Amino acid sequence: MSQFDVIVIGGGPGGYVAAIRAAHLGAKVALVEKEKLGGTCLNWGCIPTKALVKSAALWREIQHAGDFGIEISGAQVNYSQVVARKDQVVSTLVMGIEALMKKNKIIVYSALGKVMESGKVVLQKEDNSEETIQAAKIIIATGSMPARLPIPGLDLPGVINSDDALKLTEIPDSMLVIGGGVIGMEFASIFSAFGTKVTVVEMLPSILPMVDEELTKRFRPLLKKEGIEVLTSAKVKEVEQIGAQLVTMVETGKGEVEIITTKVLVAAGRVPVMHGIGAEQLGLELTGRAIKVNEKMETNVPGIYAIGDVVGGAMLAHVASFEGIVAAENALGQQSVMDYRVVPSCVFCHPEIASVGLSEQEVKEQGIDYVVSKFPFTANGKALAIGEAVGTVKLIARKDTGAIIGGHIMGPHATDLIAEVGLAIKAGITGQQMAETIHAHPTLAETLMEAAHGLVDKPLHLA
Repeated sequence: MSQFDVIVIGGGPGGYVAAIRAAHLGAKVALVEKEKLGGTCLNWGCIPTKALVKSAALWREIQHAGDFGIEISGAQVNYSQVVARKDQVVSTLVMGIEALMKKNKIIVYSALGKVMESGKVVLQKEDNSEETIQAAKIIIATGSMPARLPIPGLDLPGVINSDDALKLTEIPDSMLVIGGGVIGMEFASIFSAFGTKVTVVEMLPSILPMVDEELTKRFRPLLKKEGIEVLTSAKVKEVEQIGAQLVTMVETGKGEVEIITTKVLVAAGRVPVMHGIGAEQLGLELTGRAIKVNEKMETNVPGIYAIGDVVGGAMLAHVASFEGIVAAENALGQQSVMDYRVVPSCVFCHPEIASVGLSEQEVKEQGIDYVVSKFPFTANGKALAIGEAVGTVKLIARKDTGAIIGGHIMGPHATDLIAEVGLAIKAGITGQQMAETIHAHPTLAETLMEAAHGLVDKPLHLA
């Protein structure tokens, strides 16, 4: 029976990062993955969708090339090539992770890892043979899978989930998206850019519930301009097939409506994967369908840690990676804790949306005395030069100390710009300090400096 210091179950962005960190600390590490290294994020989520986002963005730019004095004729979308490029990006990154495993001397087992007792993992291989390995510390990083909704007709051909959407070889004529969260809105943006008529149905009163309410209100008209119809406070009752079409019955505040499309995409969230984890046998404490952990990523069972989507909370790749680092360090005797105050949330739609820290609603609910400053991309030279001047930057700071506690951006490269706000919150930077930091000109980052000036006095380049 092979003996390790740490066994990690799941090779996603939480698991493989945990394995690398444990190896860096001198541990003998085993990583168990039943499918592909990189997990959902790399193979069926973050990375492939961003490859599609780039193709969609390029197609938008080509359609507006005339605005920049560039005349293009005969351009068309070769979607099979779009998909091939997406697959190549994924393949390259998977090979990169495989190389990291070898470099760090991490033993990778291609198998389903089953944990039925502390300290031991049973490997169920593709040929149905089994092998048992053991370690004093086990890190569970089994991830999540698309949620299944109790709606009649979701098993019909043409009804797909986010994994299936990435496998499409042709652009659908029309698509109904069930769920107005990050996954739903990103796919809506992608396929709409390629010419699909998209309708989004969301049960809640607003799409993107994790985004600052003001930005969501500004975003809705932009979606309409893109040709994306959004129905909020609406509930899908049933999906039926009539010929080659899918007919979806949707209950709205104005009564029931029929929406006819060629595809229905179910993008209503994800649920933790517990297959192979003997929660009852181990005595693992759960919170709903997720594994309960403390700030050190420890479960209630000594020697067993859990990270990523399987613990619920913010199901984000970067959160899983950070939790993996914390779990690995604690498994090897360090005293590390998770800090969830600074978790960036990004939506790769058009335009991009990114948030970190507290929203204005949360600040009000917590009774914090605060100041808000906003600066539009229409007043930014770089944004105008690149033809992407739609959007705004919103910063929130404590009124007493001036410390920045929230940042929300809708606009070009918002998902990159948000890192500066995250660092400011983590380091306790004030609006005054950000305003006094020289930002290169002309850059999109100047919008943050201008908004910071607004926290102290007034933005400089805003009439």
